[in-house]
Amino acid sequence: MRLDGKVAIVTGGGSGFGAAIAERFAHAGARVVVADIVAEAAQRVAAAIGDAAIAVTADVSRDEGNRAMIEAATGRWGRLDVLVANAGVTHVNQPLTEVTEADFDRVYAVNVKALYWAAKHAVPVFRAAGGGVILITASTAGIRPRPGLCWYNGSKGAAILITKSMAVELAPDRIRVNALCPVAGETPLLASFMGGDTPELRAKFKATVPLGRLSTPRDVASAALFLASDEAEFLTGVALEVDGGRCI
Repeated sequence: MRLDGKVAIVTGGGSGFGAAIAERFAHAGARVVVADIVAEAAQRVAAAIGDAAIAVTADVSRDEGNRAMIEAATGRWGRLDVLVANAGVTHVNQPLTEVTEADFDRVYAVNVKALYWAAKHAVPVFRAAGGGVILITASTAGIRPRPGLCWYNGSKGAAILITKSMAVELAPDRIRVNALCPVAGETPLLASFMGGDTPELRAKFKATVPLGRLSTPRDVASAALFLASDEAEFLTGVALEVDGGRCI
């Protein structure tokens, strides 16, 4: 029960890594706000968890979406201890000059601007409580970029540097800020990362990972639980590679 008594928000909690993180946190004793832009997905995950979870429909790229999920946590349980900024999108793997402006703007709105809005609403709550944890899902793309994902790579590089910048600035407030950097895994974004989804493309992708497989939601949830727990109380500004050796 490493998160016993704590309250967490998980964005993008309706599927993939986010759903696994929300479930793992609840099993570790936390009460969880499952936030997702797809209402049905958030509700499904929250219902599976039970009384320890509530669902919130939130567009994290917008001010009101972030306000809603913070208010849901504090209104229901009176506190907030952990914010997992996990929601993310990508453009399809393709030449950088062929990505549309609309896709570019969407990637940066969800992967980068959402961090601004999350901080605007969560940091004052954490300061008032005497501390907290922000956990950002970045990517190995921000460390060892793949061709065809130029603008997505850049958004995750920004997420990593924002993590480190926030960690330094918020340390006096006892707010820890860390990032997870998973290699691509079994999530709804996988086909976009690979430019399709065939056995051949999967084999090619796996061949770049020394441990020989993609990441799983369980891998990411386990790392998230550690970084969110008091066992990691002296870790801040870390970009933890959950990648089977991909970034070596």
